[in-house]
Amino acid sequence: MTALVITISGQLISDPTTGLYILDGARIATVDGNTGVALTSAAFGAGISWFPYLLGVAVILFAFSTMISWSYYGLKAWTYLFGESKGAELSFKIIFCIFIIIGASASLGPVIDFSDAAIFAMAVVNILALYFLMPIVKKELVSYVTRLKNGEFKKYKN
Repeated sequence: MTALVITISGQLISDPTTGLYILDGARIATVDGNTGVALTSAAFGAGISWFPYLLGVAVILFAFSTMISWSYYGLKAWTYLFGESKGAELSFKIIFCIFIIIGASASLGPVIDFSDAAIFAMAVVNILALYFLMPIVKKELVSYVTRLKNGEFKKYKN
């Protein structure tokens, strides 16, 4: 929906003779040179004047909820690796707070790049684990399907 609004709002610059979008380096040129949330805000603001304020609140709430969820999942992974002790939890929380300060004071590009690299690293580990667990999953699937066909599961009426 956001891409559709950006496209039809007139924020993207196109060549009037060909109708093709004009590139500004590797990106499509925009009216005010906006990118990211600023471009989204300008596009929605072109149609609904008060929408940039709503978008600002949504972005702040999304950023806050992302910090909370990443903190929780990171803490669970940390305590799994280093044990559930007060010292382990405190050390993670201190490191997490330091990274929040670094992320808030750095420019957005490197922060997003670091975030993407961390997610990619987690994905690689998960894909490797899925590959090595594939025979076990296949065995369990065959077992489940066999028991399902034999009617070993109790059926409940709605």
